Amino acid sequence: MYLRVFFFLGLLTCLATAPSAPAPKANLSEYGFFTGPLADLNPTRQVFPYEVNAPLFSDYAEKARFVYLPEGTKMQYQANVAFELPPGAVLIKQFFYYNDASHPEKGRRLLETRLLLREKTGWKALTYVWNEDQTDAHLEIAGAELPVSWIDAKGNKQALNYQVPNLNQCKGCHSYDGVFTPIGLTARQLNRITVRAGNPESQLASWHKSDILELPGDFDASNAPKLSQLSPYAEFSGELNAAARAYLDANCAHCHNPHGPASTSGLFLEYNQTDKEKWGVYKSPVAAGRGSGKLRYAIVPGKPQESILCYRMESDDPGIRMPELGRQLAHKEGIALVKNWIRNLNDK
Repeated sequence: MYLRVFFFLGLLTCLATAPSAPAPKANLSEYGFFTGPLADLNPTRQVFPYEVNAPLFSDYAEKARFVYLPEGTKMQYQANVAFELPPGAVLIKQFFYYNDASHPEKGRRLLETRLLLREKTGWKALTYVWNEDQTDAHLEIAGAELPVSWIDAKGNKQALNYQVPNLNQCKGCHSYDGVFTPIGLTARQLNRITVRAGNPESQLASWHKSDILELPGDFDASNAPKLSQLSPYAEFSGELNAAARAYLDANCAHCHNPHGPASTSGLFLEYNQTDKEKWGVYKSPVAAGRGSGKLRYAIVPGKPQESILCYRMESDDPGIRMPELGRQLAHKEGIALVKNWIRNLNDK
């Protein structure tokens, strides 16, 4: 009897003291993720910046990524799905454009900050839109349209009405067997060399050394999943097949996989998919409509102009383009990479 009482009281104590995600705030500044002027994005002690191998294309927006971990907690490594994060953790993704991409020192305009809050029962998505003064960002549930202009890396002036997604649109991509889940916090995206304080180091090993990531005892980065490092796309010169498969994994496979929102399409674009027909070679669309462009197959080896995959990547029609969300512009460098890959594929 007494043992049961002590056990029950202990359980209540654990539940009361277990970390919980910060309650949603009206303003980004209220979380205390950054120190000094908010627009400088200088992380506090429990906020850790990170980089990915193959960034998701978002109308040429730049991104800064961070993870917040409550004191004394750590992430758990998983080889093939997103890392397990403790309750109370927050993923932070900042979207911005440099005023002049060839001269970052000329400043930038912050547009939105997306948060994924790890609650005890799952993940919650929140989006914060920055004010004109760049002093704070305010919670926006319904999405927003932000006129933005910038000079790209080639010196050309660009402009568009940047689309901030609403919360339902966030759920449309962040789904694994119907459960809301992070996309980019995976071994294949995070297994890379980064430079900290001037020293190149394995990002995963660095996190393990800092006691914020639990790695298996036999972990070996050289044998762990890893996408080709594609950024910046315009300068990429690595192995073509690995690069194209990495691009499709990062930009398409969060939906096009057996557990994703596009599972019924039968088109599975994960980097480690070995069945050529499943990743598109001579695969007919399940539902042939406008999105097929009257073409027969997702990928026709040697013929990107006859491949539905390229047709949908190039389209700016909201009813045809892929991805459906998160872009208005065609990604010229990504399209060139995929076309070159298809051009060099053979039928075998």
